[in-house]
Amino acid sequence: MMTDTPTCRAAVIGLGSMGSGMAGSLLRAGFSVAACDVNPEAVARFEAAGGRAAANPAEAARDADVVVSVVVNAAQTEAVLFGENGAAAAMSEGAVFVSSATMDPAVARALAARLEATGHHYLDAPMSGGAARAANGGLTFLASGSAEAFAKARPALDAMAGTLYELGDAAGQGAAFKMINQLLAGVHIAAACEAMAFAAKQGLDLARVYEVITKSAGNSWMFENRVPHILDADYSPKSAVDIFVKDLGIVQDMARAEKYPVPVAAAALQMFLMASGAGMGRDDDASVARLYAQVSGATLPGQK
Repeated sequence: MMTDTPTCRAAVIGLGSMGSGMAGSLLRAGFSVAACDVNPEAVARFEAAGGRAAANPAEAARDADVVVSVVVNAAQTEAVLFGENGAAAAMSEGAVFVSSATMDPAVARALAARLEATGHHYLDAPMSGGAARAANGGLTFLASGSAEAFAKARPALDAMAGTLYELGDAAGQGAAFKMINQLLAGVHIAAACEAMAFAAKQGLDLARVYEVITKSAGNSWMFENRVPHILDADYSPKSAVDIFVKDLGIVQDMARAEKYPVPVAAAALQMFLMASGAGMGRDDDASVARLYAQVSGATLPGQK
């Protein structure tokens, strides 16, 4: 249990695969945690684990020292803060809002300025690591914000993070680092899916391909993490195709604004777009391999 800490009340907005794990990590660390989600089943599971259910962001944020937002994008983050029953109006004086959504750095700066004008703190803190690391408190946070925001959020971050990078004193810097990560992550997933479908087209034993590549120079974290989904024919969404439609789309927008070419990221984005257009948008992002199989006639595990 957590002891001798000035911060013991937290709110979590969003109880998806990441948010539920983060909320659980806070509970294990001794926080009193209130949470809300649009999915009543997720809220019920959280309540059964010892948390307090809230009907909306304002109810969750009331009396909280730290409000952790684990929603999908900038628009949802803005709604959580400033929409109907938004958290901003209910947060305690001096409380910190920890924004974990992946978004354009310029939008993160704008949201921070708007919230800070109300006397609250904003920590730009997108995370990486997946649902398993969220559940065991091992996430990597790419964070930026004022010294006061870090100080207020630190006990909660210590409960949720295996690694915390402090990347600057202003919102937007954490978001920019996250977009570099997402560029690489999206490209690596698309490449892993292309390679495995190509291996299937060659008639190779895919389990053996996985064994060989994970011990060879062609390996990547995404190859090692996502290819088991293909081998198991399990496309239940750990991270959905549409997440990378969004994130690589942000990369494209940022690059276009800077007149900077990103042709490899653009090619990966097209593969995610095609997978989404083929009806796999809510399926696991390893579904890009299924798209390759469809267009090439390759047979993956679980297919006839």
